[in-house]
Amino acid sequence: MVAMNRNYLNIIGIAFRAGKCSTGEDTIVKDIQRRRAKLVLIANDVGPQTRKKLTDKCNSYKIPYIILADDRDTLSNAIGKSHRVALAILDEGFAKKLLTLLG
Repeated sequence: MVAMNRNYLNIIGIAFRAGKCSTGEDTIVKDIQRRRAKLVLIANDVGPQTRKKLTDKCNSYKIPYIILADDRDTLSNAIGKSHRVALAILDEGFAKKLLTLLG
């Protein structure tokens, strides 16, 4: 399981460096509404209001989302930024790969 976790974190890092991710609650919501987001990843320690807002938007626009087993620190370290509780994957290829690794 550690290797699987490492793989999906590597994919997140590559996607971020390729410019295929968005972070920040407002930006993610806009990407969901514009249907640019292909997958939304949410850290397990996100606040209840943020979790509800993101999951409700994903459900409304039929965008898949995953609540990760990892916390915000692990997600933030994967992209080299601090204090990130969620991110949207904007590329279909990266989204499919992450869904296979996490699903």
